[in-house]
Amino acid sequence: MTIGSLTAAVALTFCAMSGSRTMLVLGLIAIQIASTLVQYSASFTLLVQLDPARAQRSITYLTLMAGFSSTLFWPFTTALHAHLDWHEVYWLFAAMHLFICLPVHGWLMVQTRAISDRRTLPDHAPPGAASVAGIIESAARPRAFALMLVGFAIQSFVTSTFLVHMLPMLTGLGLANASVLVASVFGPAQVLSRFTNMTFGGRLSQRTLAVIASAFLPLATVILLATAPNLVGAFAFAIVFGLSSGLSSIVQGTLPLELFGSDGYGKRLGRVTSVRLVVSSAAPFAFALMTEHLGYPVALSIIAVLSTLAVLAFLAIGGADRHSLPKRRTE
Repeated sequence: MTIGSLTAAVALTFCAMSGSRTMLVLGLIAIQIASTLVQYSASFTLLVQLDPARAQRSITYLTLMAGFSSTLFWPFTTALHAHLDWHEVYWLFAAMHLFICLPVHGWLMVQTRAISDRRTLPDHAPPGAASVAGIIESAARPRAFALMLVGFAIQSFVTSTFLVHMLPMLTGLGLANASVLVASVFGPAQVLSRFTNMTFGGRLSQRTLAVIASAFLPLATVILLATAPNLVGAFAFAIVFGLSSGLSSIVQGTLPLELFGSDGYGKRLGRVTSVRLVVSSAAPFAFALMTEHLGYPVALSIIAVLSTLAVLAFLAIGGADRHSLPKRRTE
């Protein structure tokens, strides 16, 4: 994350200095690369390194706070752009990464190294430093990991499709005049699902939360198909989709920890993230081709069936009930 903060500052500076489209595109690609080093996947791994026993709760808190990022920074960026040109906005964001994020991540890097050093001395291990064991037995892990990967890949495909195509999709279904208003409830619904999970979700296993998050996707799709161009139905779609997205961002970090434990967590999450990024990058193009040749109703029907497969994948993992939550073990 420290490297990512520095990379982000350099990439934003490159964009601010760009004098051509080619330079700007290269800068934007560098920003996207930096984002993988500083956003959810890296921060989830950091939380597990800091305290495996409390990582699930910490991940929930983090996603709740991060849910307000677009709510805060979209109007903040708009206000900045009213007084500065876009080059100066990039300069300011580069400075924020360099003088705010970089020192914070550098301090956290020192903390994780200190904790790692203390863990080598059992008599001086800090509270919560013991690793967390997963609930999946070694022999069943390859199958469970494959099912989890399929579930997350499908979630990413559907979520990316809806996020990119939200406005044109609603417009194509006869909701052009309300598309922006309907899309605006997505963010608050994400925060609501995270807050609800933080308050009442402690009794549920992470696999159960993954099933619920996945089940919201076909439900949202069916609601949209059945009610369009009804405005109330479109709002219900956006809310249910937001609930799914909010929960999914949590379980993408907590489910691997619950199933497989904290040992090797970073490597395992990196594999999941790699697949998710590839799938989510291809999803908007695939959906565009479907809508062009089949139309929105048929394309959305395919999405409903596909998202149902994610529910089945998480259900097929098995074994993750609240009576078999991860137990701490000493090293």
